[in-house]
Amino acid sequence: MAFNISLLQCCILVLACLLCAHSSQALEGNNRYNAWHMVDVKSLLPSSDCSSALERNFNGMTITHRHGPCTPGPRKYKTTDAQILRQDQDRVDSMHRYVNSAKKDTIGELLSVSLPAQHGISYGTGNYVVKIGMGTPRKDFSVVFDTGSDLSWIQCKPCNACYNQTDPLFDPTLSSTYSNVPCSSTDCTLLDSSSCSNGRCQYEVRYGDNSQTDGVFARDTLTLPPTDTLSNFMFGCGTNNDGLFGETDGLIGLGRDRVSLISQASSKYGAMFSYCLPSSSNNTGYLSIGTNSVSRASFTSMVRKSDTPSFYYINLTALKIGGKLLNISPTVFSAGTVIDSGTVITRLPPTAYAQLRDTFRQYMKRYPKAPSLSILDTCYNFTKYPRVKIPAISFVFSDGTTLDVDFTGLLYVSQVSQACLAFAGNRRDSSIGIIGNTQQKKKNVIYDIANQKIGFSPGRCK
Repeated sequence: MAFNISLLQCCILVLACLLCAHSSQALEGNNRYNAWHMVDVKSLLPSSDCSSALERNFNGMTITHRHGPCTPGPRKYKTTDAQILRQDQDRVDSMHRYVNSAKKDTIGELLSVSLPAQHGISYGTGNYVVKIGMGTPRKDFSVVFDTGSDLSWIQCKPCNACYNQTDPLFDPTLSSTYSNVPCSSTDCTLLDSSSCSNGRCQYEVRYGDNSQTDGVFARDTLTLPPTDTLSNFMFGCGTNNDGLFGETDGLIGLGRDRVSLISQASSKYGAMFSYCLPSSSNNTGYLSIGTNSVSRASFTSMVRKSDTPSFYYINLTALKIGGKLLNISPTVFSAGTVIDSGTVITRLPPTAYAQLRDTFRQYMKRYPKAPSLSILDTCYNFTKYPRVKIPAISFVFSDGTTLDVDFTGLLYVSQVSQACLAFAGNRRDSSIGIIGNTQQKKKNVIYDIANQKIGFSPGRCK
């Protein structure tokens, strides 16, 4: 009898162990599921039609991709992926040159910057477009927006040398609220590069991709859709403009310098803005200026560096892939990391990028490789696969905040036969890292400048 009881107990114990193992495997399977994305390959490429999938319960401007079908007006110029990535590298090189040449002994204020070049230099022309109004009566213009630029500007009459744009040029003589900023005004000294012509303050900006804009520094009423107005907004009335602006009408700068939109609007709306970048060029997103009521946001500290006070730094210290932390020392990221709306591809210190790339390749070894695309060296051919399994990737910051990249931000897809890991390495660990706009897709990214923090929450765009 004792033997039978022991046998029964043994059977119960074995059954319990089997159930426990099954539960453990199920839990492990759930963890694996959370660490991976199962993606329909057809969804990797945008359609040629504009899909206004944006939830309408937001207060702000509609964002469209500069090269997508939702951009206002006809698109006469086709930009290839190789050209986009080349321009992106020009922008990154410009940012690195600026950081490397900035005077390290300059004690900068929160909203001031001293550029080391003769002319004002900015860092690219952005990739997303919003519509604003300028003047009285209001005229609407489509402009790129960029957190890496400060001065806002539009093309103006009389134009000495302007590129082709979709909308009519802004005519300051038809606006009752327009005025030139005089050379004697202290506002003229806010510019990184200024000169004087016929008593009028002149501005000049050279961008990292060799685009440029010159003209008159002026004031007028800015309208932020739908009907909010900002009086006496300082902007550039560009009369000599050239470069890679497509057919947009100008640029809105959202950097931290005193002439940026967010600095000028802070007294009325608060020193805060947020945006949601759409998952593909045939969808729309939003840009909101002012307070943000998102309750599910997680915040990390915004870091200010005195030598480059216009950049939005955050303390990136680790990376996750497939739910696991990579074995990277936090000191690898000590040069700093900038979050930027106008850089396409995230740049990492080469030590960190090599770890991420090699681990990604291990996870993706079931798929055939494809040729590299410009700066992207890890590409795959998904032609024969209706669905693919991609490891999740996350940024981890020093205070424990994690930014989980949406699956649409993991790959840069030129075509189904060439889908590439959307990360690249810098030339040196000593260069700043940049979290690009591809990895920010579908997130509500909140820049709370007043409280020196940057937040992330699920975005209300698709």
